[in-house]
Amino acid sequence: MTIANPADLAAQAAEAIRNLNHATQSAKGELVYPGDAYKTVASLALLTQRLPQSFDQLSGFLETLAKTGAVTADYGAPDDHLAEARSALASAAIIAQTLTEFLDRAHTELSSLGYDTSTEA
Repeated sequence: MTIANPADLAAQAAEAIRNLNHATQSAKGELVYPGDAYKTVASLALLTQRLPQSFDQLSGFLETLAKTGAVTADYGAPDDHLAEARSALASAAIIAQTLTEFLDRAHTELSSLGYDTSTEA
């Protein structure tokens, strides 16, 4: 079994979200019941909950690169670019955690909903 590299896995995740965007269009009719939204939101919360670990590990990789001194830059000091990238990844981790909190709230609110079949003709 071949394990994809990190860039390929991130590209696959992006493609999966593109497919999700298409599947959640109201014209597609793939969301029918409140439970459909409930399960989808739960999975999105899980996705965002896992992102900070990836960001932290990427930041650690960049820190290791900085220590080796084997990085060049087209302009400016490589260490400055690495520090800015690490700072942006730390911010992304915080934003992902906040996103998870909001998705958890949405998930909680969706948990009490059901589908009223009495409104069907």
